[in-house]
Amino acid sequence: MATDGAALNQKDSGQVPAADRRSRSRRAETPRIESPARPILEGVGLDAPFFEDKNRAFWFLQSCGWTGYFFLRSLSGFANSMGAMWLVHTALLTATGYSLTLLMGALFRRLIKMRVIWTAVLTLLAVVVASMAFSVIETWSYATFLKPESRPAGFEYMGAILLNFALLAAWAALYYGINYYILLEEQINQRERLESQASSAQLAMLRYQLNPHFLFNTLNSISTLVLLKQTERANAMLARLSSFLRYTLANESTAKVTLAQEVETLKLYLEIEKMRFEDRMRPHFRIDAETIGARLPSLLLQPLIENAIKYAVTPSEDGADIWITAGREGAAVRIEVADSGGDSASAEMSATQSTGVGLANIRERLQQAYGNAHGITTKKNEHGGFSVIIEIPYESGDDDE
Repeated sequence: MATDGAALNQKDSGQVPAADRRSRSRRAETPRIESPARPILEGVGLDAPFFEDKNRAFWFLQSCGWTGYFFLRSLSGFANSMGAMWLVHTALLTATGYSLTLLMGALFRRLIKMRVIWTAVLTLLAVVVASMAFSVIETWSYATFLKPESRPAGFEYMGAILLNFALLAAWAALYYGINYYILLEEQINQRERLESQASSAQLAMLRYQLNPHFLFNTLNSISTLVLLKQTERANAMLARLSSFLRYTLANESTAKVTLAQEVETLKLYLEIEKMRFEDRMRPHFRIDAETIGARLPSLLLQPLIENAIKYAVTPSEDGADIWITAGREGAAVRIEVADSGGDSASAEMSATQSTGVGLANIRERLQQAYGNAHGITTKKNEHGGFSVIIEIPYESGDDDE
């Protein structure tokens, strides 16, 4: 089989150039640089996303919030010359607010699962009741520790209810805001997982739409060779078919492979077809060395080669040439599969209808893999045949490491 491009002389598609191996070895031996604050963060549980552990986040915010309340209120009292007993009064109020909001939190965990109207009504009722209890305790504490001569009675115990209602309402709003944010994040993550699973399933479906016509033709050719007692050629063809199928089953259906691996797989495929067409099929590879590490969906190019064989090689008595070229164009890789003749002008539509894969399959796989960051065009080429040009972002084979 004719091949061009010294960069692809390595028969083992998994072989890595020595420079790359040395570079990877150096990266593996280089110690990982970690922040000096990491042990401290791990000690207080802040090395993970803050709301990953909702229980930890609640207690952290609850403690920090009421500690801040204690310091700010204490500072306010000292600024107004309230005396040392103000600390006792403030400590009691802080303990009261801390306890009441714990009870409110336990209630809100149940209310948040109800219908919105019931959540709003029962939350408002809970805040009013808690504010009344807070006001009673605050008024009693003020009269006991700061103004012993005062004797509040009846409705006077509600004297601090407005400020306490505002404080507890703000706490409730913050509680619901954070929890609705967490619920929204969970729903977004769940949707992303489902979309990823759906995308992976679609990629797998497209990847497994390999043309069974190729397999049938190959098995028929092997059967013919056996009947003609050409056992060596039959064994060789069977071995190549086995290698090709092993590759298609070994690689994940949604995985990307390097261009070098893709080309080696195409060579396996072409070696099988060459035993059928012999000198009528003349493949040529022109792969730039800087593109061999580029990643692309596995078996992306096989349907293009298959179409070229079907519409250029098969109908012609003299066969046809097939060129597979690849080169860098800035941040992109340009791959072209071209043939030298045959009834190729209708290849796009005919291939899709007759094989079930064709260009429609390739376009869909490219869309799934790259979104709008790709291009695919078809044209009549200078050889009188058909060309398919694919442009994809350059992704190095080291990106995943």
